[in-house]
Amino acid sequence: MSKIKTNKKRQDDEEFIDSALRPTSWNDYIGQEKIKKALALILAAARKRKESADHLLFYGPAGLGKTTLANLAAKEMGANLKSATGTALQKLGDLAAVLSNLENGDVLFIDEAHRIPRAIEEILYPAMEARKLCLMVGKGLASRIVSIDLPAFTLIAATTRPSLLSNPLRSRFGGIFHFDYYDSGEIETIIKRSANLMGLNMDSGAILALAKASRFTPRTANRLLKRARDFSEVNNLETIDAGVIGKTLKFFEVDELGLETCERDFLKAIIVKFHNRPVGINVLTSFLGEERGTIEEIYEPYLMKIGFLQRTPQGRIATQEAYKHLNI
Repeated sequence: MSKIKTNKKRQDDEEFIDSALRPTSWNDYIGQEKIKKALALILAAARKRKESADHLLFYGPAGLGKTTLANLAAKEMGANLKSATGTALQKLGDLAAVLSNLENGDVLFIDEAHRIPRAIEEILYPAMEARKLCLMVGKGLASRIVSIDLPAFTLIAATTRPSLLSNPLRSRFGGIFHFDYYDSGEIETIIKRSANLMGLNMDSGAILALAKASRFTPRTANRLLKRARDFSEVNNLETIDAGVIGKTLKFFEVDELGLETCERDFLKAIIVKFHNRPVGINVLTSFLGEERGTIEEIYEPYLMKIGFLQRTPQGRIATQEAYKHLNI
């Protein structure tokens, strides 16, 4: 029983830390300045007209702050935020229940919107445009369409795969924003802020080393910072320096550029097994035993960002920079 309580307390502590590290105000949100300026204009105009803001689409790699900015946008509007995920909206009744529970001025946030089935996605069209929930009642010749009025609301959808959204759905968003990777200076600022909130003593060398391994992504930076905290606590270290960061990364098999074992194996498969000839995604998924979505959504965006991978019409190939990094 005591072990269960200990594990529960540790989980609660982790959730509390994650919540504490998440920006709670517009000014606390670091990075994505162009998006913040455009959003501020849209939200201010909607407030001035005393209307709900246009529907918004956020897209980009995971961990770049789409969910956080959606929460802050709702807070700026003084609106209640109701959340759902694309994987949870697989049936007509799932989406109908969410839409019918909205109140005037609410913000509905749907994460991983590309996972909504096309048949269910079509229910969103009249909901977004005309604030109508159209349902088919009955079967066969006795079937009829029932239209239910919806209150004014703002839909904020987030996705890592915008190409999987249908054109009719994309065209119904009044603002479409691409979240790009952060630069090194922004990541360093985020690490400093998180370290202060966690009460950690870090020197500048540690911040630089951690920022370099953070994949230009705030979520990864905070995750690695928590592991460095664990390493320093277990070893009774009062200060986290570059050496502690290096040992932490080595312990968790993360290299200085943030590549994990699975990503290094991915590059080695292309270079060694397939002699760096263009390799199709289906061949790679079969050889590595990974899902296609994992490779396309997690591995490849960062590898292309740092110039280690190229996508060609014939398949994937590694660059000379990848050879040098892997000492091949």
